[in-house]
Amino acid sequence: MTGVDVLEYSLGKAGAWQDEPWEGDVVAKVGDKIFAFLGGGAAVGVKCGNNREEADELVDTYPEDVVKSAYIGRSGWNTVTLGGAVPDDEILELVDASYETIVAKLPKSKRPA
Repeated sequence: MTGVDVLEYSLGKAGAWQDEPWEGDVVAKVGDKIFAFLGGGAAVGVKCGNNREEADELVDTYPEDVVKSAYIGRSGWNTVTLGGAVPDDEILELVDASYETIVAKLPKSKRPA
């Protein structure tokens, strides 16, 4: 699975759109919130829990290919290497869960129909 594959999958979600808030760093958003950091395409950053302890379960399972995201890792975000030990279907499930978590936090007026 490539970064392009993950981006296309992410943008297929209801209300999802592509943004580049920092030069060269592509993200997928729903409403005004990021649910997937795609950067240069070698990895994807996703929300993996409500706190660091929940997100660490994935790090413990795949220590070579999942790390705490810089700056926002304390809030449950992990960076998952694409093409590594994490199976493609699990990466897509992580994107799904991240999307659903972010949508649930949006005000009802900003949630996709």
